[in-house]
Amino acid sequence: MSELKKDPLVQKLVDSYGDWFIDNPEDARKMTGELYPFETLFSPISINRTKIKNRIVMAPMGNLQMCEENGRPNDKMIQYFTERAKGGCGLLTTGLIPISHGIDPTVTDMGGLSYFPRIDRSRTNLVGWRDLASSVHAYGSKIFIQLTPGLGRVGPPLCLPKEYKFPVSSSFNKNFYIPGVPSLRLSDRKLNKIIRNGAQAALDAKCQGIDGVYLHGHEGYLLEQMTNPAFNRRKLGKYADPYRFGVDLVKEIRRSVGPFYPIMYRIDLSLALNETYEDIENMDTLKKYTNGRTIKDTLKFMEALVKAGVDCFDVDLGCYDNWWLPHPPAGMPAGCFKSISKAAVDYFREGKIKTNTGSDVVIVAVGKLGYPDLAEEVLRDKMADMVMLGRQLLADPYWPEKCFNNKIDDIRPCIGCQEGCVNEFVEGGHIQCAVNARCGFEDKYVKPVKVEKPKKIAVVGAGPAGCVYALESAKKGHDVTLFEASGEIGGKLIPGGTPMIKFDIKNYSDYLKVQVAKAEKELNLKTLLNKKVDIENLKDGYDVVVIATGGSDIVPPFPGLEDIPHALATDALMDSSILDGKAKIAIIGGGVVGAETAYKLAFEENKCVDVIEMEDDFMIGVCTANRAHLLNYMRLNDRVTLHNGCKVLRFEEGKVITDQKTSKHLPDPYNSWTPLLPVNEHNPLAKSTGTDAVKKEIAADFVLLALGYRSEDTLYFNALKERVAPEIYNLGDSFRPAKVLDAVRGAYALAMEV
Repeated sequence: MSELKKDPLVQKLVDSYGDWFIDNPEDARKMTGELYPFETLFSPISINRTKIKNRIVMAPMGNLQMCEENGRPNDKMIQYFTERAKGGCGLLTTGLIPISHGIDPTVTDMGGLSYFPRIDRSRTNLVGWRDLASSVHAYGSKIFIQLTPGLGRVGPPLCLPKEYKFPVSSSFNKNFYIPGVPSLRLSDRKLNKIIRNGAQAALDAKCQGIDGVYLHGHEGYLLEQMTNPAFNRRKLGKYADPYRFGVDLVKEIRRSVGPFYPIMYRIDLSLALNETYEDIENMDTLKKYTNGRTIKDTLKFMEALVKAGVDCFDVDLGCYDNWWLPHPPAGMPAGCFKSISKAAVDYFREGKIKTNTGSDVVIVAVGKLGYPDLAEEVLRDKMADMVMLGRQLLADPYWPEKCFNNKIDDIRPCIGCQEGCVNEFVEGGHIQCAVNARCGFEDKYVKPVKVEKPKKIAVVGAGPAGCVYALESAKKGHDVTLFEASGEIGGKLIPGGTPMIKFDIKNYSDYLKVQVAKAEKELNLKTLLNKKVDIENLKDGYDVVVIATGGSDIVPPFPGLEDIPHALATDALMDSSILDGKAKIAIIGGGVVGAETAYKLAFEENKCVDVIEMEDDFMIGVCTANRAHLLNYMRLNDRVTLHNGCKVLRFEEGKVITDQKTSKHLPDPYNSWTPLLPVNEHNPLAKSTGTDAVKKEIAADFVLLALGYRSEDTLYFNALKERVAPEIYNLGDSFRPAKVLDAVRGAYALAMEV
């Protein structure tokens, strides 16, 4: 067995992403403006001969389901991008636009319908792009279209059971979502057709006023499958050279659009698979993918791409099989890839490698750079020429404008949950944002206007739902009183923001506090803390009563629970001293709260933790990147043991008695390389794990319960019964325990109507 190729820099970074907060707690960034006026960030830059007004790039945040069924960009998509142009972003980039319809069956829906916007098929699709370009240009922004040769092995394999078409790839590769489904090798003829399609799409984009073309060559999509020897193991034909397809594609686009039209290329300097999975050669799903490009290989490939016509790159690490790298979740440090962009900058500058127009190659940094001072530092220290923001521009499209005008406290921070920006379209929706309810609905919600007849409104509960509703209603001119039973606003955000890996949740909680305090001074909003509300309090002439009292923890009547020290997981998050002197902790419940509590206890408190989950999988419903990040680093930490398919029977002194499933088909609880499918998408190859089980005793000297919440809706139904106001509403967890996304989305929608 040959020694795996590993990059020292990549290994150092990958190893650090699990416990970075121990040695570098400063990477838990806040929104600060010490480097205002951010002179580098707001200096212009040219890509080829296209001048950009500042150094801020909007990342290609997916525009799936933002088009007509024929693929024409619709008003929802146009308004979504226009909002980011209004906010001051210098360069926008679209999400994926495939150029392989009819070749890669994963990019087209049944019946030839499209969930991706298209720039091919017919001239009727071009009008949407023309309208998009002119709308963005009105605010001084430029926009590039991101073209992809396809999804290949990382495309949804529903084409097989629904249309009897196999996914495709560069070689015979396993499908990412269902590894039992093979992806078949594309012929040179079909690959040549994709290249011709790419050249035509680029020319069409140029003629519609789009300012540049952007090729998606990273993350394990089809372009990378063709240009990375990890995935391209062809022995015959011209594309057995793993770099030729990318170079030929760029050459053909350059020939089509001429010398002065910008070409940007997205690439990872390393898949980082060898560095992520020490035992990769023994992993059936990944063992063929060990021969990935090193940083040195990738930089040489990038040089060839520049000679072919590329002007600009954005660079990061990783692929779908370690999905938390190219999609950094809440738990990753701020600026996680700045040393990667610096490696690219240094290579091109030290080698004096220029573009075809004699300009410097523009390098764009990515990876949780939405903290104003950090963005300025990366540019000032010449670690990159531009910074790319994705989710932060969804959370607050006006981030650039607020930075420019030194309104840092008003920046709404991204919380890194990826529930709206990724999970929504995975599960069938379009892009949204957990903390910005207008995201994806810019075509529906205009900015709120003052009401003619203000109403007297009571809001009970100052979690995210209550705060968002109160703030938006006060902006419209209503007379709002916000009641909170505790001494602090934030609700479940408060315990949720205590682990170091959840610093972005803490940032959002702090943001809400600042906004509420400002509204108390500037608007007709009054906040009453430490005020527990009953029905009599609500009989005070309110026109509207909004109940947002959250949820209460579920505590089943486990036999013997009283025989062992125990508490709620949220109690331990708020005050870990309750575990002083306790070395071995059992957490009952492997959802997101149980997993994040285990992570905090193991990594920050050096506790030994067993997490017991009755379902076959942990963190069901959590975005793949966030879920896989936690699972991977818990796999590497011997203080954490995960028990899936494990049902608690009872507690005895010093131990938990469980029934543990024995099926050989029970999933590896630490599997971070294969995602969970959406509940409504059946895996025809899945094997039942059955019901056979054996008794298993798990030692514990303290038990934490993380079994979810039930709605605290008694006050709501009593308010209805007593008819305390003409309008009575229920929001957030008190309506249905869910995510921040659901709480904020519901609160904002209601505030716009009342």
